[in-house]
Amino acid sequence: MRALNLAPITARPVTNEGKSHMSQEAAATLKPLVLKSQADRRLKKGHLWIYSNEVDTKQSDLKAFEPGEQAQVLNHAGKSLGIATINPSTLICGRLVSRELKYPLNKSLLVHRIKQALALREACFSAPYYRLVYGDSDLLPGLVVDRFGEYLVVQIATAGMEACRDDVVEALQQVLRPTAILLRNDHSARTLEGLPEEVIAIGDVPEAVDLVENGVQFIAPIAEGQKTGWFYDHRENRALLQRLAPGKRVLDVFSYVGGWGVQAAAAGASEVVCVDASEQALDWVGENAAINGLEDRVQGLHGKAVPVLKQLAASDEKFDIVVLDPPAFIKRRKDQKSGEAAYRHINELAMKLLPKDGMLVSASCSMHLQRDTLTEIVRSSARHRDRHAQIFHQGGAGADHPVHPAIVETDYLKAVFARVFMP
Repeated sequence: MRALNLAPITARPVTNEGKSHMSQEAAATLKPLVLKSQADRRLKKGHLWIYSNEVDTKQSDLKAFEPGEQAQVLNHAGKSLGIATINPSTLICGRLVSRELKYPLNKSLLVHRIKQALALREACFSAPYYRLVYGDSDLLPGLVVDRFGEYLVVQIATAGMEACRDDVVEALQQVLRPTAILLRNDHSARTLEGLPEEVIAIGDVPEAVDLVENGVQFIAPIAEGQKTGWFYDHRENRALLQRLAPGKRVLDVFSYVGGWGVQAAAAGASEVVCVDASEQALDWVGENAAINGLEDRVQGLHGKAVPVLKQLAASDEKFDIVVLDPPAFIKRRKDQKSGEAAYRHINELAMKLLPKDGMLVSASCSMHLQRDTLTEIVRSSARHRDRHAQIFHQGGAGADHPVHPAIVETDYLKAVFARVFMP
């Protein structure tokens, strides 16, 4: 284990205070949440969300529910649809957690669902480095768990899952027996749910943990890094980059800890330049390059993406492959226009750095950006440079981010691989 010089985490136990363990008997007495006529159609198709404007407020006063409380969901005719966790103050006021009243959200159900999730990951991956639980897709709305061998990093995003926090921890301990669990509940989604942002360590949690992806070793800074410390979702896309990288000069923009760039170097890239606005992230890039003996082929370039791309273009720098993996430019629908303009701008700048026949990897984690729109941005950016874009692969998230077919938001990740050349 490689240690980083960061502030230590203070371990705090998760207590049962205010965190009830619901029994089947208690579930039988749940308050009803009655939906409007026809508002059950989406749920019948497999969806899990209930919007506040779908509730029949004459029969069900949302204000009568406490945040995180479980309720029996009824259609307008009085037929039971299952159990949902409720947050009366949010647009998505209910999230279905069970189709049967005898299975409330408690430790027993959590153990069952975690085992189901684990079975899929173990079928797809030979080593214990993956997203173990992916929220709605694993029928556990509001819960994300990333596995780093014997360590787990957990994010709880809804009041309903927060109300079962102790059950979540106990279920994970029962199924996986991890050395330690880190609750990285310091993200903005909790603010929308009226939850505090906090970080809680259960057990002796290190500042950074080891992982292996596509045969390359890394450290993930789980204590101080972005989100859970690592982004497993691009695993398959980075594997394709490895096949393209030998002998190439690669630019990794928005590099974070070097997931793309270090893997390209490990696969034989002649030179890799990682660009990030965070000096700490570039320090981690250096750590990850050193772990793999790649210090001589990986360098960091500190700065915001747009100014750095402009500076490189002004210096007539050229790269055989440019990787763009930015944060979500479109976090809300009202950001659509400005976000699409931002994607278009960085793609046009990136293409300035390609030779007459180069490759662009253009990614987006914005669920509001449609796959076809990203393809169109790549096309139009190429034409803006009097180039031709030839898309030879379109990737998404890996098997540890399964798509819930009724919830399009779970299919958020896009990666367009394009050859950009003079026709």
